[in-house]
Amino acid sequence: MNDKQVPARSGMHARTEPNLTELMPAAARVERLRERALKHAHEPMPLFDEIELLTARSWLASAGEPDHMVRRGMLAGDVLRNVTPRIDDDELLVGKFSCRPLTEDERAEVEVWRRVGAPALSRAEGQRAHMAVDYERVLRLGVKGVRELIARYRARLDLSRAEDLEADHFYRGCLAALDGLVALANRYADRAEEMARSEQDAGRRAELLEIAAICRRVPEHPAETFREAVQSVHFVTWALCAGNRFLLMQLGRPDRYLWPYYERDISSGVLTREEAVELLDCLAIMLNEYTPRGLAVGWMVGGRDETGRDVTNELTYLMLQTIDHVRMAYPGIGLCWNPDTPGELMDLACRLLARGRSHPALFADDVITRGLLQLGLPHRDACQYIHSTCVEITPIAISNVYVASPYYNLVQALHDVLGVPPVGGSHGVEPVPQPPTFDALMEAWKARIGAMVAEGVAEQNRAMMSRVHNGGFPLLSCFVNDCLARGKDIDRGGARANWIESSFVGLANLVDSLAAIRELVYERKTMSFDQLRAGLASNFEGHPDLQAAIQRTPKYGNDDDRADEIAVRVTEYLLEVCERHRSYWGDAVVPGFFCWIMHEHLGRMTLASCDGRPAGFPLADGSGPAQGRERQGPTAMVRSVTKWNHAPMIGGIAVNMRFQPRPDPDELAATMRPVLETFLKLGGFEAQVNVVGADILRDAQAHPERHRDLVVRIAGYSDYFVGLSPEMQAEVIARAELA
Repeated sequence: MNDKQVPARSGMHARTEPNLTELMPAAARVERLRERALKHAHEPMPLFDEIELLTARSWLASAGEPDHMVRRGMLAGDVLRNVTPRIDDDELLVGKFSCRPLTEDERAEVEVWRRVGAPALSRAEGQRAHMAVDYERVLRLGVKGVRELIARYRARLDLSRAEDLEADHFYRGCLAALDGLVALANRYADRAEEMARSEQDAGRRAELLEIAAICRRVPEHPAETFREAVQSVHFVTWALCAGNRFLLMQLGRPDRYLWPYYERDISSGVLTREEAVELLDCLAIMLNEYTPRGLAVGWMVGGRDETGRDVTNELTYLMLQTIDHVRMAYPGIGLCWNPDTPGELMDLACRLLARGRSHPALFADDVITRGLLQLGLPHRDACQYIHSTCVEITPIAISNVYVASPYYNLVQALHDVLGVPPVGGSHGVEPVPQPPTFDALMEAWKARIGAMVAEGVAEQNRAMMSRVHNGGFPLLSCFVNDCLARGKDIDRGGARANWIESSFVGLANLVDSLAAIRELVYERKTMSFDQLRAGLASNFEGHPDLQAAIQRTPKYGNDDDRADEIAVRVTEYLLEVCERHRSYWGDAVVPGFFCWIMHEHLGRMTLASCDGRPAGFPLADGSGPAQGRERQGPTAMVRSVTKWNHAPMIGGIAVNMRFQPRPDPDELAATMRPVLETFLKLGGFEAQVNVVGADILRDAQAHPERHRDLVVRIAGYSDYFVGLSPEMQAEVIARAELA
């Protein structure tokens, strides 16, 4: 490899290093682990069968404990203490669901619980996970240090005071859960030692004994080496999922919190760069082992710290290298770009994308930080955020934020005004008479979407309230600030950030529909609401003139102010309507414009729309132009979608960009980079890239067995193409044809 001078950044000393932008080969172990994980990626994952059994047993066994929060902590501890340790061949990191089949007696036990016990529990609704915890606390203190911290807080309590008594019960629940976490790590150590005794291969036997030694130390004690740090972070992340029966815990900013361990081990010679990459690859593959397909989990790299310095270091480059090695749906890796991001790092990112990898997604670091500052976060928290699954932004270590809560169908809100029901549904909303002006129509739409938002926020607040009485996650609360300091569980107001993020789907379809109505009904006066309704109800059959006229109207995404100014009006109003509401804990309600898979789901429920979209077809796949409407090229698209203010939209923005593959990926990367950087410099929030030809996608439809590892970008997340619904496959192919 060629040598280059790596600049000193955030404590990193300048020195001559190998060219970190050169793609490294994956270790043979990583290829074997990847192949095994890929075989199971399209199969159902029985992750929680054993967990459900252990949950039932714990909840029944703790019936004599009068305090609900103590029982919740005991529940997490009991599950972790008794879950079956699983270590597979080649693994260097351990901790995943056993997926063992239950015995006949155990299945009968679970059935009784499902029939009698579980239905009797009071419901705790609302969202879980979608966050990253305080990994620096995990690594710096270990469980031992967290216990000592709890002891200091308990020593200050006066149990004659009601609030202190509640805090003491919360702390008791935390300690019960932490005991289970340490017990689980020791059981993994026992299992590794047991396997070592019968292992014939001396190399693997040594690896198992090292796994055992590490599990004896972490996460109970502070991490001392890079490998201990990676194991501790992974183990706590998975244990939070297992102990609480949820998924989608994110890994935060590992190039920051792992950096001191990496730098020290590299400098002392106890770790090589190749060994570090192999561990990071193992971490990435492990996320695929315990996250079912169709979701999103990952980490972010790069960005600025609270002093404004870019934090790029060697680990930032190495964590992007994992994308090329793993080539699976997870982890979803986000690169936080700012004007000081090294050009070499962007070159590496674009080279990966040009090779057909669906990661990294590019996030505008300064734009997002500004939005978080506007929400009232101090700078130290605003520069530490995570794309909590797809593109929804939550602050690391302090979050009880509800993301995508809920999704709103912007097109159906307009249809309600027009008197157009959803597919297969009754109307339920009285249509307004044809308003005399376009502005009057906009006011009618505003009233309808405003009512939908009010209803949605009320539902989310009811869910938050249900968690106060019936929820509780003491183990999670140990690693979310300021739960321990306040003596309150995350479900009872312990976290610093408790806002709600609402996601609005179909922005481009709404804008194009309004642009068409303004031109055809109000400016040219060639169409009436009655004629529009008839055309939409018939899916344009028998109305060829209407469909042709719609095609000629302005379209969002082409730097056409006639459409784009409507997008500005719509986004400004949705921000305004969200600002009217507060969460149950008094925090903000903020908008977002991404859709995960909901553009397909909501599109299936929506009749033909005034933008020319046929009935049942997916809505627009994010915040960019609708499928097939990017007529003036990527530069015009970039200018168009950045005319409205992205910074306040902390609920997340996803803009899909499509490029056709080229024989020379490096040539494509060089073309791609200025387009992406222009978008980010103009204030774009997030960009994600698909580089795949329609011919490959069609072959994958016809021969899925040949393409089981073909990963594509959807609308904020990546997924295996062959596992998508036929409707979603058709939508992705339509995008590729128009790239």
